[in-house]
Amino acid sequence: MLRVSDLTISFEDNKVLDGFNLELNSGDIFALLGDSGSGKSSALRFIAGLESAQSGAVVLNGSDLSSNGSHQVRPEQREIGMVFQDYALFPHMTVFQNICFGISDLSRDVKLKKVTELLQLICLEGIDKKYPHQLSGGEQQRVCLARSLATSPKLLLLDEPFSSLDKSHRDQLVTEVREILKKEGVTSIMVTHDQSEAENFADIIGQIHNKQLHIN
Repeated sequence: MLRVSDLTISFEDNKVLDGFNLELNSGDIFALLGDSGSGKSSALRFIAGLESAQSGAVVLNGSDLSSNGSHQVRPEQREIGMVFQDYALFPHMTVFQNICFGISDLSRDVKLKKVTELLQLICLEGIDKKYPHQLSGGEQQRVCLARSLATSPKLLLLDEPFSSLDKSHRDQLVTEVREILKKEGVTSIMVTHDQSEAENFADIIGQIHNKQLHIN
């Protein structure tokens, strides 16, 4: 379903990845571990089309999205969702408006149906009129997940999505998000520096060592 081949990324004279390779099947949940500065987030951003590389290719469902470091397909056209650690919700928008951000071209009735289904999926029914500041950190992150799922992405990328939560809330949300992704069958990659978090969240765990990916 996803293949990343021979990814090499350098920043000036600092090579952070050298021959990164990854293959995932449909529905796989993958956790990417590595030290700070090891290139975890850079690999994620390359897959999303947000960062260029010296070499490498991304093939998603048989479509070549990016090869030889050039963006053949723009990020917004890749059918890839992203969830970040800082929630990234629009503070001036309601939960309904935030979730609908990527599906603004749909009719009001279709959006209402989709938001209702997604709020049920993340167990936050009835909060569609609330604003982000009225939600807890865990609730905000679940809304971010719903917003990413609203566009029916082929692949979901999560960049340390639980790191800003305290441990008790983080452990609970890791379990809840895994269950949601498994229920929806969404192929996912999560970047984390926490081994136990990776073990509780993922089907497959890989670690960047000596600028290359090693599957545990």
